[in-house]
Amino acid sequence: MSGPLQGQVALVTGASRGIGRAIAVALAHAGAHVAINFERNQTAAHDALQLVTAGGGAGELLPFDVADAAAVQDAVSSLVARHGRCDILVNNAGMTLDALVLRLKESDWDRVMAVNLRGTFNCSKAVVRGMVRARYGRIVNVSSVVAAMGNAGQSAYAAAKAGIVGFTKSLAREVASRNITVNAVAPGFIETEMVTSLPEATRSEYLKLIPVGRLGTAEEVADAVAFLVRRESGYITGQVLGVNGGLYA
Repeated sequence: MSGPLQGQVALVTGASRGIGRAIAVALAHAGAHVAINFERNQTAAHDALQLVTAGGGAGELLPFDVADAAAVQDAVSSLVARHGRCDILVNNAGMTLDALVLRLKESDWDRVMAVNLRGTFNCSKAVVRGMVRARYGRIVNVSSVVAAMGNAGQSAYAAAKAGIVGFTKSLAREVASRNITVNAVAPGFIETEMVTSLPEATRSEYLKLIPVGRLGTAEEVADAVAFLVRRESGYITGQVLGVNGGLYA
């Protein structure tokens, strides 16, 4: 499929469902060959791959745990061996284990940090050496509106997503001279399984806080990512793009 990303290879982590799946589809439809990362849900990953190829896009499945540095390096090395490059990385894989701090287990804190923050570090480190050699690359990290505004019961998730913002800005400075950009998108409340499973009363309260009066869609987040990974976005780096309907500016 032709498009602005024609000939490029993209890796999207946590791409079997929700925002990650929408990003994989958007990048594939823009011409990239997309590696769809997942850890456990192979059925959902196959469904995502079908969506990628149904529109004429190209992709493959790439299972690994983003929190496992060795597994990440092996997977990225195999991807590069097959295609000769990895031009785009979208660090989307994430999870949340919500609880008030007084009830939050240390093991739950550690797991949220491992997947959201360490996973972003592991994957970025694995791809950036090749990008430096190629003197080109695009990295987009998925943070969250709660990184800036906080949310009761989500201290671990908010801390991890805030860490992603600091990591994004620092890595952007490290690799800017090699024509590699590193940015973040920070979604607000998006129509995904995590949000749609909330009680209707809770959803209604959230909607009152959003100036545009609705939840966002995964495709709207994907559009923001697709913009940031284009060659034409090469003068944008170290930035956080909020996709939150005006919830937080």
